[in-house]
Amino acid sequence: MKVLKKASLKVRDRVRTKMERDILVEVNHPFIVKLHYAFQTEGKMYLILDFLRGGDVFTRLSKEVLFTEEDVKFYLAELALALDHLHQLGIIYILCHIVIIGFGLSKESVDQEKKAYSFCGTVEYMAPEVVNRRGHSQSADWWSYGVLMVNVIL
Repeated sequence: MKVLKKASLKVRDRVRTKMERDILVEVNHPFIVKLHYAFQTEGKMYLILDFLRGGDVFTRLSKEVLFTEEDVKFYLAELALALDHLHQLGIIYILCHIVIIGFGLSKESVDQEKKAYSFCGTVEYMAPEVVNRRGHSQSADWWSYGVLMVNVIL
């Protein structure tokens, strides 16, 4: 369950949370976390999501020295399928997680010809066009995927 205190959220964070909810409602894929329910009270917003034992790949990387070669193949294949699914729906993910979560950093309905100009995510994983704020497309996701791939292999 993701719980957000409304009082501590800036307007852009509320917009991102709504976008995250909207995207999760639209997306149905075995390698993307499922939103079961969303609701709010006067002071908080709640997203009821699948429970992910072990967390995302960044958490696993910080806890484990090395993944096995089989784990690397499996996780990277899962991620490639999930990213492809998002791109088919016109969604740029921007920041990758193994079972994709955190859609507050995503851009919805971005056509291949159009570019997004958001600057968010982990700088070390950002494509040059994102860092330079020249506008980016779905190819920025594949750059992040490549950086992640290098990090799990080394």
